[in-house]
Amino acid sequence: MKPSVPALRRGSSLAANLGLSERVFASAADRAMAKAIDDGLDRVEAGLVDEVAFADPIAGASARYLLEAGGKRVRPMLTLLTAQLGDGVTDAVVTAAQAIEITHLGSLYHDDVMDDSERRRGVPSAQTVWGNSVAILTGDLLFARASQLMARLGEGAIRLQAGTFERLVLGQLHETVGPQPGDDPIEHYLAVLGDKTGSLIAAAAQAGIIFSGADRRFEQPIVDFGERIGVAFQLIDDVIDLSLQPEQTGKVPGTDLRAGVVTLPLLRLRELAKTDASSADLLDRIERDVLPADPLTLVDPLDTNTQAARVVPSKETIDAIVAELGDHHATRATLTEAHRWAREAVDALAPLPDGPVKKALTRFADTIVERSN
Repeated sequence: MKPSVPALRRGSSLAANLGLSERVFASAADRAMAKAIDDGLDRVEAGLVDEVAFADPIAGASARYLLEAGGKRVRPMLTLLTAQLGDGVTDAVVTAAQAIEITHLGSLYHDDVMDDSERRRGVPSAQTVWGNSVAILTGDLLFARASQLMARLGEGAIRLQAGTFERLVLGQLHETVGPQPGDDPIEHYLAVLGDKTGSLIAAAAQAGIIFSGADRRFEQPIVDFGERIGVAFQLIDDVIDLSLQPEQTGKVPGTDLRAGVVTLPLLRLRELAKTDASSADLLDRIERDVLPADPLTLVDPLDTNTQAARVVPSKETIDAIVAELGDHHATRATLTEAHRWAREAVDALAPLPDGPVKKALTRFADTIVERSN
């Protein structure tokens, strides 16, 4: 049986999906825009259900899996929002919004395999249910379906999809291999965020401009906004990962750190450790007690010194180290960096006309950085 639209979507308003207060939509024009976007999102959601349906029973079940698990649909919402600068929610805008969201959905299947994630959107990740091969192939199927949707919109849409997909893959590749000799680790990390997250958010916002027939002078400012807000979003996630309030974040404090994922607070700490003794001491304890051991490291079982060095620290010890990094200048500097990217995102909107679209995008940028409070 096909799931209903309300069952798939967690919240059905523009305000809820972009994390905005209803007070942002105080005027009649604002409320009219919000309703138009809500109605458009219903069309997008219904289309997503149809587009991830495959005749093959295994493909159909695995492709629907993460869609049915929920999601905020931020990317299609941005497409529908920026389309208000043109002709609004046209058929082409709805198709593009679906393609963008399916691209995002496919990337989640691949990300979870590469990160060996156990859960996604509150449910066991796809590869824990079907295995890595099925999860990877499901992601590939979704990418193919997204390309088919974009092909309906013409050559320009195909170029937008292909260029964005290339950046997604390169971002993941560069994250996997890490910075090369001569690369600045922090600049490398920020570039990865721009490719992995910023590119798809920018494409979502850009699609709304293109396929609504909006003034093309708004296209580059919207792209710049999407790129920068994507980086800000991920930097805030870096800070939230170290939060000691799992009941609010839904994550075990230091999840990324414990998994060996390098984020900006750790990179900042490594820079500070070069000249600051206390930072160097914290870095030593993180590398010894929190970061996972290198699986390629050979250990002599008869070497008592090696055995002692591999004693697993207590949960209390790890929690204390995570808390120390969360309160460290390196993490506060990451938060400052996120605010800077969000401000620059808003600054990029200057050429847009004043009105509900610009107001909603500005408030969306604010909510991104407010998540850390």
